[in-house]
Amino acid sequence: MNDLLAIGLAELARRNALKKSVTFPEQQEFINDDSQFIAAVTTRRAGKTSALAIKFQQTMVKYPNSLSRYIGLTRDSAKDIMWPVLQEMNEMHGWNAVFTDSNLTMTLSNGARLKLLGADMKNFIKRLKGAKSPAVAIDEAQDFGDHLESLIDDVLTPTLADYNDSWLAVTGTPGPIPRGVFYDLTEGAKGGYSVHRWSLFNNPYLPNAREFVERLKVKKNWDDKTPTYLREYRGIWVLDLDSLLVRYNEAINHYDTLPNVPWTYITGVDLGFKDSDALATIAYSDHIKEIYLVEEELAAGEGISELAGRLQKNIDNYDPIKLPTDEGALGKKIAEEIRRRFQIPLIPADKARKMENVALLNDYLRRGLFKAKKSSKFVEDSYRVQIDHEKSTPDRLVVKKGYHSDIMDAVLYAFKESTAYANEPAEKKIVKGSREDYNRQAIVNWEKEREAIINQAGIDTNWPDQPEFM
Repeated sequence: MNDLLAIGLAELARRNALKKSVTFPEQQEFINDDSQFIAAVTTRRAGKTSALAIKFQQTMVKYPNSLSRYIGLTRDSAKDIMWPVLQEMNEMHGWNAVFTDSNLTMTLSNGARLKLLGADMKNFIKRLKGAKSPAVAIDEAQDFGDHLESLIDDVLTPTLADYNDSWLAVTGTPGPIPRGVFYDLTEGAKGGYSVHRWSLFNNPYLPNAREFVERLKVKKNWDDKTPTYLREYRGIWVLDLDSLLVRYNEAINHYDTLPNVPWTYITGVDLGFKDSDALATIAYSDHIKEIYLVEEELAAGEGISELAGRLQKNIDNYDPIKLPTDEGALGKKIAEEIRRRFQIPLIPADKARKMENVALLNDYLRRGLFKAKKSSKFVEDSYRVQIDHEKSTPDRLVVKKGYHSDIMDAVLYAFKESTAYANEPAEKKIVKGSREDYNRQAIVNWEKEREAIINQAGIDTNWPDQPEFM
């Protein structure tokens, strides 16, 4: 009993200490910033979410019956990141807030509300338009892609107009590729933002942060210049290709037009439940080794009939020889329904060896044998799907939670069914009477003479293997 009492008293003391001093200087500077457009680029476990929660609460107290909004990459990620922090802050500071789990809304006693949203939610943009807000935050900004600019400028900024001291915060960690809207606004290319930077090393409430990172560096064989260390634990923008699951290189993997050869097509199908349905059509040929991603389709919230209609249109356009389909979870029932009702010949996708398929795709990308247009969704997602280095082992890669790519899975299903990796380019046709024809015949004659001499003499010669030609 005494041990339990001691533990309880220690926890109470910890909470009382936090109540007295919940922020540290870097957090407080962010909270006190009265700029309308604010950005924060931090590492994980730096205390960014707590700072946002406090900044939201202070604005909500000032504006009764107002609606503020926190936007994550997905509804689940918004809930996982912000919801527990709001509840903890409410308990520690006595906000007397009411939490409604069904719509992820925190309501203060003055009627001010903070609503958590995910960019994957149905009618997401429609939910944001119209209602005025004194405070809006976009978190996980590094994973939003190029549509982040339109979300800020065209959708969210107009909602701030009714409040003189309204604010919009764009926050996140550095992405593995130093490019994109979040990179531009935090590195000054776009300007207009008050930018804050700090790391987990600045967070005094994270015990033994430096010891933890040093142990991780030893475990992963990182030094102080390793890109993953600089990016994830120092908050520095740096090219970190080793953190990407799929390694597209625009210099060797982009294409503008398909070569003029006979093509065979395969369409991979990824069935979405919370996510989008995705179709990816690849093309390969017996005449060349390269594989081309020729079409992508994504649609969210569609029914079986709508999906079947898109599949039939794809069949009419490409006549794919295979339609490998994700039949995990409810996918099997959906695929079977499409086969029965619409006579569309879906086949189960090979999902058992996903990482082996990724490795094979990366090998093709490295050798310039897989092509995709640099503006494609597949390429955009290749810059966003990352490896979780903390959880991965030498024999098992773990993908970081947060962003999920539907089109990437569809591409993998199609790529795995392709036999292009076994193809060799067709032999070039030699015109009779041409120099190539003369040289080929000369080599044949040379080999015949050499073989005859060897057979007669019973010994080999030092003749060259074949004649040299001009």
